[in-house]
Amino acid sequence: MEYETLILGAGAAGLMCAAHAGPGVLVIDHARAPGEKIRISGGGRCNFTNLYAGPANFLSENAHFAKSALARYTQWDFIDLVERHGIAWHEKTLGQLFCDGSAKQIIAMLLAEIERAGATLWQQTTVTKVQKTDAGFAVTLDREGARHVIRCRNLVLATGGKSIPKMGATGLAYDIAAQFGLRVTETRPALVPLTFPDGRFSELSGVSLPVRLSNDRTGFDEALLFTHRGISGPAVLQLSSYWREGEDIAVNLIPDMPLLETLRTQRQSEGRRQLNTELSQHLPTRLVQHLSAHLPLTGRLADQSDNALSALVAALSEWRLTPSGSEGYRTAEVTLGGIDTAALSSKTMQAQAVPGLYAIGEAVDVTGWLGGYNFQWAWSSGHAAGIAIAFGS
Repeated sequence: MEYETLILGAGAAGLMCAAHAGPGVLVIDHARAPGEKIRISGGGRCNFTNLYAGPANFLSENAHFAKSALARYTQWDFIDLVERHGIAWHEKTLGQLFCDGSAKQIIAMLLAEIERAGATLWQQTTVTKVQKTDAGFAVTLDREGARHVIRCRNLVLATGGKSIPKMGATGLAYDIAAQFGLRVTETRPALVPLTFPDGRFSELSGVSLPVRLSNDRTGFDEALLFTHRGISGPAVLQLSSYWREGEDIAVNLIPDMPLLETLRTQRQSEGRRQLNTELSQHLPTRLVQHLSAHLPLTGRLADQSDNALSALVAALSEWRLTPSGSEGYRTAEVTLGGIDTAALSSKTMQAQAVPGLYAIGEAVDVTGWLGGYNFQWAWSSGHAAGIAIAFGS
């Protein structure tokens, strides 16, 4: 069987590529249905892009690589596509855009786009062998108990990374890239909860509060959630992409809160009030109880000196924690690292040394922040490869 283009992976990037790659496109995936990560994203409503998406919101060994694709297919282009399909959406926080209805609307939109483009979709199909030929590639596939050899001019790696293996995620794109001599950078779980030994925060499970979470490289002002296994929430997921085992992190429990001034004022008017009672007006009570084992939170406000209050506020502003690890690929939203961008054209996503071989989406060493950025990279990189294939550039 011969096709102009074979796309491995019917996720966000693969479907976007298929919608723009011109005639003779076959998209294959081993899952039962296309766009499974789209379906579960954003609590089932798909955080499909971010109003503020730009190169600064992505991690890569080459910080400049994503600029071209992001500039040529922007968040506004995808929003226009969503609106043309009559999908209602809203901004939640920090520029994050979600469907008013269901993430399934985004999948249906993409399937309509590939149908319009004339692409063919095969589900429950497994890649068993990939070979280079004089005319392109020969890919052996197993589907519904039968074996097929697909010959194609273009082969697109859009199978994503290793995150969420229960949904079938594998390192297939990395294996094929390595087969053709493309370097794969170190890969790690990203946008992932961090863990602590011995159920350190189990008594706080379910407690959430706004914090500033930081390390030596960066910081994020968002919510932190304590869990039975450690810490999660947007601030933690964001920082996890910049964290390494053995490093500590700083938690500011009172960002933008004038707590010192408040305590001094309350000392004058409510001096008989217990310090921990006053703190429970500003922080979750269970958290104050937990901190009391490590900080001097007993006694009346009237008995606290300025120095004591200043020391307490300083401790709450920089609570140092050292996670033991992360929850790994099991719950990681994305994979950090991937196919080395030095091996790819930033304009077309084609491998420089292997004509006809393309890599897009999460398979590439471009990882976005939490909040719709990784979907935007999927749309932008998929579009870049699709247009390049369609126009032979």
